[in-house]
Amino acid sequence: MTAIRLPRRVPLRTLLCLLPLVLVAVLAVRHRAVLADGFGHLATARPSWLLAAAGATCLTWVAAAFTRQGAVVERLPRCRLLATQFAAGAANHLLPTGLGASAVNLRFMTVCGLPLARSSAALALYLLAESIGRVGLLAGLLIAFPDALRLGPLLPAGAAGPLLLTLGAAAGLAVAAPLCVRRLRAAAGSFLRTALGEARAVHSRPSRALALWGGSLAFPALQAAGLVAVGRALGLPVPLGHIAVAYLAATVAVALIPTPGGIGSVEAALIVALVAAGGPAAVATAVVLAYRIITVWLPLLPGALTLGALVRLRVI
Repeated sequence: MTAIRLPRRVPLRTLLCLLPLVLVAVLAVRHRAVLADGFGHLATARPSWLLAAAGATCLTWVAAAFTRQGAVVERLPRCRLLATQFAAGAANHLLPTGLGASAVNLRFMTVCGLPLARSSAALALYLLAESIGRVGLLAGLLIAFPDALRLGPLLPAGAAGPLLLTLGAAAGLAVAAPLCVRRLRAAAGSFLRTALGEARAVHSRPSRALALWGGSLAFPALQAAGLVAVGRALGLPVPLGHIAVAYLAATVAVALIPTPGGIGSVEAALIVALVAAGGPAAVATAVVLAYRIITVWLPLLPGALTLGALVRLRVI
């Protein structure tokens, strides 16, 4: 009697390597109309500006690597750190905003030998520095270009005040809620002590502090420069500084919306911001679609392949 062969179990690590590719395929199918429109606009753009946008996008991974290194005292392996940032970008577009990149980098730091508590503290320091850098850059540009955004025509009369109050109340609740729960407060106190110790250690070394804060400013600046380059490629009639303000304002506004990579919410916010900056709606839409093709969709497949390779090589 012939023995029946059971199928071999697929190793978990192999499944983890293939999962990013499956998610990329699902996203591409779901957003195929957006991709087709975006590629159509890219075909009519000026190539030199598109290359500049692609170059700025590549430099964002370098800036992220500098910021990640600046958040820890120990020297991280440079090539693997840079590859991890490229892979983290893909993971960030496959999971709710921020979770993918945070999980990849947390795993990378623990594999490099950092204890989980210190890795989490370094991750929190990175997120804090990146947020401060983005908001600080936006504030500086708004001071330099106070008339960059004209939100009046886009909001109902008297809506700006209640909108700001709502956002402020939501931010206050997000900060105060954990402090109202005893157990969470105790855990937060322990984590805060670890995070403050890590921050003091980092800032005691000028090279680490420079990498942390320089990278946290360069990262959003390069992202904004990419949008500026795409705007020039498609002839968007908006001043350069105003485009940068529009980008930073839009990304700050959607930071709390938990969509994978901001897909959908970022596009809508960017279009509204570019229109508020004085751009025609049709051209602003084309610019945003083309920009997202360059910064999200083109790197997504190679980023997912890199993520799978790093998992297979046990780098993460």
